[in-house]
Amino acid sequence: MATANDRAVLQTIFNPSTPFGDIPGLDEEEEEEAQEEGEAFVPELLEQVRDLELQGVSAAESGDVSTALERFSEAIRLLPERASGYNNRAQALRLRGDVAGALQDLDAAIRLSRGCGRAACQSFVQRGLIHRLQAREDDARRDFERAARLGSAFARQQLVLLNPYSALCNQMLCEMLGRLRNPGGTGSE
Repeated sequence: MATANDRAVLQTIFNPSTPFGDIPGLDEEEEEEAQEEGEAFVPELLEQVRDLELQGVSAAESGDVSTALERFSEAIRLLPERASGYNNRAQALRLRGDVAGALQDLDAAIRLSRGCGRAACQSFVQRGLIHRLQAREDDARRDFERAARLGSAFARQQLVLLNPYSALCNQMLCEMLGRLRNPGGTGSE
């Protein structure tokens, strides 16, 4: 059986455009987190809050940001110590243009999650994106680094984009692998 590092190396060789260590299909941690969350909150209340969050996501996806905000705020009212509601509401606030409110909710989600788990990972990514939009590259890098440590492939990609040397190395590696795959060609596929 291959180790996690072996799988990461093979993933990088066969899919050079993906970040190192990004192995699709590894969801064990997410399952453990859902089990822990179920133990931390009253099951009926947690189910109601999750349903409100799903309604909020659906409303946001259909363009009804006001309804999404109402659903997320209700979920937070019912379980104010659950990080996911703040993370979701931050997304809706950002869509509405309330960046300051979004940052407050993201800070709350990170604090409530203690910087661990899926809600923290998503919050670090969202906050990192806001920092990038505000040209706060160092803050963005710190958030993406924390999200990457929590398993976010997107955050790892953002870190590569923030690092011009890394981007150049990835480009050279892709060209070299292209030449190895097609020795008589130009090196690009």
